[in-house]
Amino acid sequence: MNPLMRGMTQPRTRRDVFRIAGYSAAGLALAACGVQGQKAAPPKADAVADFWAGQKKNGKVVFANWPEYMPEDKGPLEKFKQDTGIAYEYKEVIQENAEFFGKVDPVLRAGQSLGYDIVVMTNGIQLQHMIELGYAVPLDHSKLPNFQANAGQKYKERAYDPGSKYTVPYTSGVTGIAYNTEFVKEEITSIESLFDPKYKGRVGMMADAQEIANFGMFALGIDPEKSTEADWRKAGEKLKAQSDAGIVRKYYDQSYIDAVAKGDVWLTMAWSGDVFQRQLAGEPVRFVVPAEGGTIWTDNMLIPKGAANPVDALMLMDYLYQPAVAAELDEFIQFVTPVPAVQDLLREKAKAAKGEEKKTLDDMIASALMFPTEADYAKLRSYTRLTTQQEQVFNPIFQSVTQA
Repeated sequence: MNPLMRGMTQPRTRRDVFRIAGYSAAGLALAACGVQGQKAAPPKADAVADFWAGQKKNGKVVFANWPEYMPEDKGPLEKFKQDTGIAYEYKEVIQENAEFFGKVDPVLRAGQSLGYDIVVMTNGIQLQHMIELGYAVPLDHSKLPNFQANAGQKYKERAYDPGSKYTVPYTSGVTGIAYNTEFVKEEITSIESLFDPKYKGRVGMMADAQEIANFGMFALGIDPEKSTEADWRKAGEKLKAQSDAGIVRKYYDQSYIDAVAKGDVWLTMAWSGDVFQRQLAGEPVRFVVPAEGGTIWTDNMLIPKGAANPVDALMLMDYLYQPAVAAELDEFIQFVTPVPAVQDLLREKAKAAKGEEKKTLDDMIASALMFPTEADYAKLRSYTRLTTQQEQVFNPIFQSVTQA
């Protein structure tokens, strides 16, 4: 199927489960298992040289990723194979961050290999654990020339991995507000609309602890990246008051997008990529980064400890930062690419396209959901960074709201 038309004819599965850094009861238990008191020592200054000394290309790479994150024909991977001679195995085995970490933690803790050379994880609690516990290989940036040349500066300066020591971005998205224009006639610009009594029973909020926490803090003018326990408690109180007033219809996982498209809720917290898919399908949903702020999340490639083919993995990670390859990926994924040159390449492709393909390409190029403006980026923040001890305080504050 033409990747441009895919989103208009079938539902996206990328975020069809309760994920990011949120927890089901089982996920919470898995995520907490094995991390208490096991924080790895900081890497030595020569950790990169120590690891990569003597490592060789083996001619194979095993790539573990989320569903719907690679064109069906595996075009970028096939080109990589042709250009480098490196064979690949591609496995769509990651469905949810906490669940995945719960599975790999005991394996890595035992010093065993996962059987994957690259894994993709979202920034948040579990990725933080991967880094702190020494489960991620330090990257040799001398072997990442495409990343250095083509990654946007914002994707080289990420608070959760300063200096890109362990990860490089695969794709990003934004959490903002979606609203159904058939029912909401005003232009939504403020997060306060989610707390407005006139929308009582018609507001959707996310069930994910870190997602809803961010919006509670944005509503109070608090930067989640700099927040304290006192800030979390204030945000929890504001969100509880919203719930007690009957404003929230439901705390959603991925199903929020169907609810707002059908009008079960009129406005809701939302992920940018989901809304863009519905817009391509002609549904009456609009997305906005509220004036007070929105959340930017990033899915990151890393090499897990014990990987059999780290040189081949690093070569593939860097290969995906060639603008033409990144453009092919983004055309299919339709989230936010870490390679700014993609927008111009799609613009050139649109000039030669016709009919529905041209319209879809033009929509992509013009969409702030795929190419956020500088004004949008200025309002975006990541999640609160939490120690294992802080998690025990943070999660119950917000779970007490969403699970009440």
